[in-house]
Amino acid sequence: MNRKDFGLLVLILVVGTVVAIINPRFLSPVNMSNTANLIGLFGIFALGQAFVIISGGIELSVGSVIALLGVIFVDFVAGGTVPPGAAFVIVVLLGCLIGLVHGLLITRVGLQPFVVTLCGLLIYRGVARYYTDDATAGFPFGASFPTLEWLVAGRFYGVPHSLIAFVVLTVVMALVLHRSVYGRHLFAVGNNEEAARHSGIDTSRVIVTAYVICCGLTAVAAIFIAMYTRSISPSSHGSFYELYAIAAAVLGGCSLRGGEGSVLGVVLGTVLLQVLQNLVNLLGIPSSLNFAVMGSVILVGVIADRQFSRRRSLKVAAAE
Repeated sequence: MNRKDFGLLVLILVVGTVVAIINPRFLSPVNMSNTANLIGLFGIFALGQAFVIISGGIELSVGSVIALLGVIFVDFVAGGTVPPGAAFVIVVLLGCLIGLVHGLLITRVGLQPFVVTLCGLLIYRGVARYYTDDATAGFPFGASFPTLEWLVAGRFYGVPHSLIAFVVLTVVMALVLHRSVYGRHLFAVGNNEEAARHSGIDTSRVIVTAYVICCGLTAVAAIFIAMYTRSISPSSHGSFYELYAIAAAVLGGCSLRGGEGSVLGVVLGTVLLQVLQNLVNLLGIPSSLNFAVMGSVILVGVIADRQFSRRRSLKVAAAE
């Protein structure tokens, strides 16, 4: 655990303690279980966003991808045309395909990540609304899928399966990012793409893979969220979820300039965000201020990252 992660952990403990003192309901089993469920749901796609940010890019279409893939999954399962297991695989593959297209547009066509993913944000939202004729997609009254519901939305001794899935994916992504050749290449590309290319790294492959990982994890999150909400309004479902993902990654130490970040940091950033959201709800703060809180969190994170970078540069200059 580095200094940033330790500081974030201390902040989570301090904020949690303060909230618990102000409102003891924070520590109630029901509230803790609900918070854990939300940490799992949002943490899965925040992990994917971190990979893209570390590569030096950004993924702005997360919320729209969740809406589109969510309605497709519900349509497959509710319509009975595709078995739930096959629907899961198809939706995840569709997510990976979206990431592949984004990566190729960035590396082969030379478009900016901001432009590609902003267009994706609009396109996927529009397709989701067209797919459902702008109607809410959901499961028919009385429809039951006990195995699927238990696997995706159930609990194991009170622990939400979404959190368990998040923990498993966290371990896998930590190995990929911190214990593999690909992870080292990803950090190198994020630090200096040109230098990485001259050193023999296939930078295009690294960047494309980062977007495939991001959208693949987003597809997994879309399925969990669809089963959690059980109904999807394509015009609003997943709106601004990309902000949650970016905020969690930035809070966790991922630099928007690329080349910095850790999986543990993203986990802690996700936990802190959900604790702050819980604070807003328990203290009776108007929910309309949620986005103000999110924007402030991102701003503070970027300022802190800039200050850390400036101090590091000064130390390196003094050492030389």
